[in-house]
Amino acid sequence: MRVVVQRVSQAGVDVDGKTIARIGPGLLLLVGIEKGDGEKEIAFMADKILNLRIFADANDKMNLNVQERHGEILSISQFTLAAHMKKGRRPDFSNAEEPQRAAAMVSLFNNLMAAIVPVSTGVFGAMMDVHSVNNGPVTIILEKTSYDLKLL
Repeated sequence: MRVVVQRVSQAGVDVDGKTIARIGPGLLLLVGIEKGDGEKEIAFMADKILNLRIFADANDKMNLNVQERHGEILSISQFTLAAHMKKGRRPDFSNAEEPQRAAAMVSLFNNLMAAIVPVSTGVFGAMMDVHSVNNGPVTIILEKTSYDLKLL
């Protein structure tokens, strides 16, 4: 599982020219589910993101998480995050989870976070136009590793 986390002032997603979700200050997540990802990885990543201290406190230090900031999340499924470039110039997406299972994992991920903060989403598998105003800019790339999961 790979997630690109961006701290945003605002973000939105359009499908077929129609805005389907828009958030104010919070996090834009680009979410890639890979083969082998399961509920343990999903829960770990949701917790990691919800507690990621990347918002400024009263002293302008990055000490607050999205919940403490009263922020929102826009979560966009992006299978291209599973791409590998071992050879050649064309990305290899063979590590991406099959769509039906990936959709279920993304839904679980979003539901876990939505229990804590407001979560808006794109449309799984759709061609989307994602708009964001990156605040900072702050961008963090999170990946599951066996080391990370031992922290559970």
